[in-house]
Amino acid sequence: MNALRPCPPRTFPYFVRPGDTLYHLAQRYRTTVGAIISANPFVDPYHLRIGQQLCIPHQPIYPACPEGNYYTIRPGDTLAAIAQFFNVSLADLIEANPGIDPYHLRVGQIICIPLAVPPVTCPHRYIVQPGDTFYSIAQRFNISVDALMRMNPHVRPEALLIGQTICLP
Repeated sequence: MNALRPCPPRTFPYFVRPGDTLYHLAQRYRTTVGAIISANPFVDPYHLRIGQQLCIPHQPIYPACPEGNYYTIRPGDTLAAIAQFFNVSLADLIEANPGIDPYHLRVGQIICIPLAVPPVTCPHRYIVQPGDTFYSIAQRFNISVDALMRMNPHVRPEALLIGQTICLP
């Protein structure tokens, strides 16, 4: 087993047992996977080890986010870079996360990514669903990925957000 290390405030130590997943731990302790990840920024959530210590939050510690589009802060991240990556304004990003200090982000901190407003000239609209990719959307509507990208130059295919509206040709 790992040596006991201090956990952040409002969390308690837990040692991984066979069959544990973050999802099941979140259910058992009435928190969320995002809150557990936030409390354990240096733990690989996809490779838990038996005996590994996790810090389990007593309550969720992430911002309200209507669409559920969360992002976990990584080393070197800035709000400006995150806003640019997701094509949202810096002001909207700050407004969606009133409890954060924009000048002192913490690795592992979870923030909400608000939805960008689509352009006005959009012949047909589609609302992104969980699991959607540009490829799956193009297949569903029998169009090419290239055509979809041309219709949505403001959208990064690797940064699709649930609930985001995109244009279809």
